[in-house]
Amino acid sequence: MSEATKKEKTKETEFLAPRRPFEAISRMEQDMERMFHEFWRRPFLNLWEPGRWWPSKALSLQTPAVDVYEDKDDVVVKAEVPGLSKEDLEVDLTESTLTIKGEKKKEEEIKENNYYRSERSSGSFTRTLELPAEVKTDQAKASFKDGILEIRVPKTEEAKKKLRKVKID
Repeated sequence: MSEATKKEKTKETEFLAPRRPFEAISRMEQDMERMFHEFWRRPFLNLWEPGRWWPSKALSLQTPAVDVYEDKDDVVVKAEVPGLSKEDLEVDLTESTLTIKGEKKKEEEIKENNYYRSERSSGSFTRTLELPAEVKTDQAKASFKDGILEIRVPKTEEAKKKLRKVKID
């Protein structure tokens, strides 16, 4: 390929994909503007999060992962709450919502010859879920095993009748 052909190809390529050296700077400016806007909209909210300045989130309590599904006659809710005991949990139920609350408090103190350590940690969560069907709140049952909280609530007769199979075309 001759030198003139190479130059033509280069010009064609530049025409198809023009160079924009300031495009990267423009994107960076947009990102900076967005960060400053977020900061001034909620200036100190992130500073109070323990994960922001505390190296481990092990001491804080996270919102538990929850599965909600309908069994044949029941609505079942399973929540992962590792590290808590059943005494640390509270469950509130209405006809349409279920609220799970948990709180963990831990104090540890070690005294030895030339060594003293004292740690305190606490955390809490509240999780409210919309139930997929009407339930009989007076017949709810909860069990707790191996860090899993399972709540079973029977559906009302009306909720059982509302189930309808839909034909797929």
